[in-house]
Formats: sequence, C-alpha cells, structure tokens
Amino acid sequence: MIKTVKIIGPAYPFRGGLASYNQRLAEEFQSQGMEVEIETFTVQYPNLLFPGKSQYVDGAAPDNLNIKRTVNSVNPINWIKVGTRIQKEKPDLLMVRYWLPFMGPVLGTICRLVRKNKHTKVICLADNIIPHEKRPGDKPFTSYFMKSIDGMVAMSQSVLNDIDTFNPRLPRALCPHPLFDNFGEKIEKEKAKELLQLEQGVSYLLFFGFIRDYKGLDLLLNAISDERIKKLPVKLIIAGEFYTKPEPYLQMIESLGLKDHVLLHTDFIPNEKVSQYFSASDLVVQPYKHATQSGVTQIGYHFEKSMLVTDVGGLSEIIPDKKIGYVVAPNEKAISDALLDFYEKNRQPLFEKNIIEEKKKFSWTNMVNAFISVYNKLNQTK
Repeated sequence: MIKTVKIIGPAYPFRGGLASYNQRLAEEFQSQGMEVEIETFTVQYPNLLFPGKSQYVDGAAPDNLNIKRTVNSVNPINWIKVGTRIQKEKPDLLMVRYWLPFMGPVLGTICRLVRKNKHTKVICLADNIIPHEKRPGDKPFTSYFMKSIDGMVAMSQSVLNDIDTFNPRLPRALCPHPLFDNFGEKIEKEKAKELLQLEQGVSYLLFFGFIRDYKGLDLLLNAISDERIKKLPVKLIIAGEFYTKPEPYLQMIESLGLKDHVLLHTDFIPNEKVSQYFSASDLVVQPYKHATQSGVTQIGYHFEKSMLVTDVGGLSEIIPDKKIGYVVAPNEKAISDALLDFYEKNRQPLFEKNIIEEKKKFSWTNMVNAFISVYNKLNQTK
C-alpha cells in the first residue's frame, strides 16, 4: 500500500504543461490519502539550452502542495546528495517524470541511489522515450535512465511500445493523459472574444502551446491559405511562445497572404488566460508531424472543444474521428479538407455534444490507479 509519494519533475516556479500536470497529479495522490512531496529543480535547463524567454511563472506557489527546489540538472554532486537523502527518507513511491534525454543523467543517478534502500519503488511517468527532436547523446542518456527504474506508466501506445527498445521486461501500465482541468471553467464565447479583443463576427481556429517545428504549424498555415478556407469568416489564433526560430513562419504568413487571417499571440500564455483562448475558439488544431500524446488535447476536452489532430503517435488514440473532431493525414490538403467540412457541414454542435460523454474516460483517478497497478506488480515479484 502506498502511503508516501515523492515526485521529481517540473513544478512551481517553473512554467508549462509538465509543471501543471505534476501539480495536478500530486493533488490527486493527496485526495486518495497519500502524503505527497514534489522535488523540483533549482536549475532545470542552463539558460544557454532554454529556447524560450523565461523558465518561470509569476505569482505565488500553490498553497495546497509541498514543493521544494532541490535538483540541479547539471551538477553531479547535487545528484548524489539528493539521491542519498531520498534513499534515507524511504518514500513508498518515487514518481519520476521523463520527457527529454538531457534529463537522463541527473534522474538516472538519483533513481539508482534511491533504489539502494530496497524499499522505494521507482516508477517513471514517460512523456517520450524517443524524443521528437534528435540530439547527440539521446540513446545513451535514455538507456542510462531506463536502467535505473522499476516500472513505467505511459500515456500512449507508441510510448509503451518504445519501452521494448530499452527494457522489454519492464513492468508497465498504459493510461491516457488525464484532463487538464486546472485552468478554470469555460466562459461564454462572446465574453471570451471580448476579453481577448477579438472580432465577434469571426470564427476562430486555435493553435495552442509552445511552437516547435515538429508541431506542424507550417502545415496549418499552408492549409488555411487554401482559397476555400480564405473565403470563410475564419481566422487562426497562434497562441504560444516560439521555441524555434520565428522567421520562417512569419515569412510564410507574409508570402501566403495570411496577414489578415492569422493572429499572433506569441508570448507565453499564463494559466489564467488559457480559458479565454479555448472558450473563444471553435476548433483546436494540432497538425503535428510526429507526436506521442499531447496535453493540448486534454485542455480541449476540458473546455469541450472540437479538435483536429494528425494521425501520428498517440493522438488518434484519444480523438475519435468524426465523433468529436478529425484525425487526418499530416498534410495541408487533408487539414484544409477537414476545416472546410467542419464549417460547411456545421459539425460543431454534434462534436461538442459527444465530447461531454467522451471526456469521462480521462480522469486523474485512472492515472493514480495506473501507478498503484505497477506498484502492486512490483511488490508481487519481490
């Protein structure tokens, strides 16, 4: 039985979906009677390696969570100190978030040390095992980490399958990414448009989140340059900070004649504004070129928004095609055809009605139960 949980991963004061997720998961562990502590970073990424403008959020820390800044991702002496301390503390479960091979050395070292106490079960929550953007050292770093854990929870079948590349006998569980229900409630579309200073007589598509090349924004820009789409009273909101060079995308907007069809809100979107963007939009578009799973779809589910995703990674596992949205090939023609179908055939009312039932599958309780399942398997095989 799990009584004490330690989480290692991004959390306040770091910003982004990983931090929000870890904090929401900690709340769910707590709601089931477990004692939970999050240990986040003193240094997450060196500034030289961070692609955005800031790694930090404004505002106060969550008052219902115990969050400590202890882990320095680039200091091996720190790894040994943190790992040795947690080893002595003997939490029942150490949940480690893994999303990037860069984190393999720090997390792998801490996990190795903790496991020496012969009590703590180290279970990873994996966003990706094989990264979207390849870099030197990816495979040895991930291999080092994968040898340091007892089990894993994956959020898509593609990540679950990737485990076999490194450890085919690793105990595991599959649980879809839960709803991101910590961004407030949806608001009336007209009010949301007013708050964002948008035109009331226009419909809006939403591309949301950090902008990276693998997310296919170029495909979406080409899709909305289709003359059939340009004739519609529809505009695209790009809401999120560039984590890649913006110039190629800005040049595309200019050359494709999209300046009147695209709104650039390319600063970091704080949590309190997320509801405004989703509430103001008709359709959330994720034209990814490759993916595993995405937190954006789970924000869309929470706000009961129709969604379009490409048929890559695990995205098609959670969006039933033509029921709550579209699953299309990752090319501009397929995307533009789906956009036209959505508006010409007025699919929005049906999709949003179906979402209300479909979203019930994605609970935080299910995610906690996935960890309990792996934990119990490990105790049975002692």
